[in-house]
Amino acid sequence: MVIWFIGLSGSGKTLFSKKLYDILKPNLPNLVRIDGDLVREMFNNDVDHTINGRLKNAHRISHLTKYLSDQNIHVIAAVLSNFPEWQSWNRSNIKDYYEIYLKSNMDTLYTRDNKNLYGPALEGKLKDVVGVDIAFREPKQSDLIIDNSIDKSIQEIFSTILKQNFIKTILTNEL
Repeated sequence: MVIWFIGLSGSGKTLFSKKLYDILKPNLPNLVRIDGDLVREMFNNDVDHTINGRLKNAHRISHLTKYLSDQNIHVIAAVLSNFPEWQSWNRSNIKDYYEIYLKSNMDTLYTRDNKNLYGPALEGKLKDVVGVDIAFREPKQSDLIIDNSIDKSIQEIFSTILKQNFIKTILTNEL
C-alpha cells in the first residue's frame, strides 16, 4: 500500500501524513513515512527548487517509494508532486497506489504560509516557489480530493480519509 498526499506548500501534507502514520503504525509495523522535504535533507539538499531540481527530487521519491513497496513495506508519502508524468509513473509502477490531493485555495495558503515562502515570493524576494512563479499542475487522477480550506477540521478530513474502501481493505488484510 502506498498513500501519496499531494498538495501545495501549506496544504497539510506533512500534518496529515504524520497523523495517518500515527493511526496506522500500531497495526502496520512495516509502515514508513516519506516527506519530500526530508528526502531533500537526506541527500544534503543537493537539489535546488528550480524545475530541474524538483524533477530530480520527484524521480528519487517515486523510485524510493516503489523500491519500498516492492518489498511489501507500506508507505505514506507527503510530496508536492507537481509533475503529471511522475504521478502517472507512480500509478503505473507502484502497486496499491492511492493518491490523496489536498486542495487549498491560494488565499488560504498565503494566510497559512507555514514555511514563509509565499510572502517573500510575492514580494519578488524568493524565486522558484510553486504556486507563485512556478505553476502548480493539479493532479488529474487523484483517488480522493479533499478541499483543505480553513473551515474544515482535521477530524472531518480524517473521517473522509478513513472511510475510503482502499484504507479499510488494507487494514482488514493486515490485522
